Amino acid sequence: MSTNQNSNSRDIQAKLFDFAISELIIHNRETFQPLWSVDSWAKFLIWLSLNCGLSGNKESLQFFAEALGNSLSSRMRRLFFERKFEDLGIVILADPAELSVFLMPISNSQEDLPHKQIDLALKKAFLLDLVNPDQNIWHRANLIVSIPWKGSDYCG
Repeated sequence: MSTNQNSNSRDIQAKLFDFAISELIIHNRETFQPLWSVDSWAKFLIWLSLNCGLSGNKESLQFFAEALGNSLSSRMRRLFFERKFEDLGIVILADPAELSVFLMPISNSQEDLPHKQIDLALKKAFLLDLVNPDQNIWHRANLIVSIPWKGSDYCG
């Protein structure tokens, strides 16, 4: 096999791995409750580690987290806490480790997100009761809307 074929094979394997991880996360993330919580993320990681043949003890879980590495863990976490609503043209990033929930249009050609679309997306993602409803503290910048989590004193 030539060097070019080896490189192409690695590219295909990497794309397949990326696709498989994405699908695994997207199709299973809703089963780990409560949604939009650090607990749901931890339960998901425990489930993955158990399905990789590791035990549920602290040392095994730490080994699993280290084996994933920062890059893969970060990408998986982003996918876990991201929702796309094609019908509304909105992407939501709602990582509980962040001070705010972020909403942005799917395409760059869109204008500012209308409040009605934001409300619908938050409702569809079961986030409406978890974010601060006071629009006066919502922050808009470059088509991105930042909404503090309920109970947060963050003001953008």
